[in-house]
Amino acid sequence: MPTEREIAVFEAAIKLGALYHQFVGTPVSPETAEIVEAAIASAVKLQPYVTDVRVHLDRSVMLENPFGYSEVSGRMFDVRVSTKVGDATCTAALRYENGYPMMSIID
Repeated sequence: MPTEREIAVFEAAIKLGALYHQFVGTPVSPETAEIVEAAIASAVKLQPYVTDVRVHLDRSVMLENPFGYSEVSGRMFDVRVSTKVGDATCTAALRYENGYPMMSIID
């Protein structure tokens, strides 16, 4: 049987993986980025064991297409997700590091 700690870590990790694959490709612009950030955070907060979500999209890498918007890409994400299972907690992050969107356990 997995421990509460292992479940908290698994839940944080699976939330980040799902978030990444669900939202990459979403149309976004610097003007709508705050709305997209809030939508991502709201969707993840609905899931079991989630206690906090913080989403920031790096506007400096948003490249407009001929129609005036960009698409969410892995290099834009700066996300933290916190989970709690019983007494165990986990905070995990998704950030663009060394040319790749990396997921890691913070605490």
